[in-house]
Amino acid sequence: MKYHLCLFFVTAWFCFGETKCEFFSLFDGKTLKGWRASPGGKWEVKDGVLLGTSQKVDKRHGILFSEKEYSDFILRAKFRILQGNSGFYFRAENRNTPIRAYGFQAEIDRTQNTGGLYETGGRAWVARPDQQVIKERKYLPGEWSDLEIHAGGKNVSVLINGILSTELKKDPGRTKGFFGLQLHGGQDMHVEYKDIRLKNLYK
Repeated sequence: MKYHLCLFFVTAWFCFGETKCEFFSLFDGKTLKGWRASPGGKWEVKDGVLLGTSQKVDKRHGILFSEKEYSDFILRAKFRILQGNSGFYFRAENRNTPIRAYGFQAEIDRTQNTGGLYETGGRAWVARPDQQVIKERKYLPGEWSDLEIHAGGKNVSVLINGILSTELKKDPGRTKGFFGLQLHGGQDMHVEYKDIRLKNLYK
């Protein structure tokens, strides 16, 4: 598989609607267009932000799924988590079960496990940030942070605030599926996402 190296370094251009060569927005800042919520918790748009909330009594994992599946890409987003344990699923399978999303998630929570790779319904923790990464990236729970996911073939990497947090080579996991924003069941949840942008990588 061949990639244009410039894909990783060019300045992003913004548009809502898929294009082949540039970043495009997966969230228009006004509506849930392009996304579909599974039962559990509540997803809404406030002041240009995707806001997810749920209560501890709700045991369901409320997932906001993309309506389309994606394979090879670079994804960029901003997130802020005020309560609970979230995650940004990618290449995930949407199943009609209480958990709903199966596959990889970039961990998003209030600990320094954020930016780790967890495989729901599979191997559980696959990779976590090491101490040097934690020191360099300066992740502060409750403040806006940058998430970047690179997925190309069997290679996956996750960056937090521009610092490589976890990386897998020749991984046996899924290579196509949905994006999904998680509200973890059984927890008081308040998580926010915005500026979700994607660049497809083509052969």
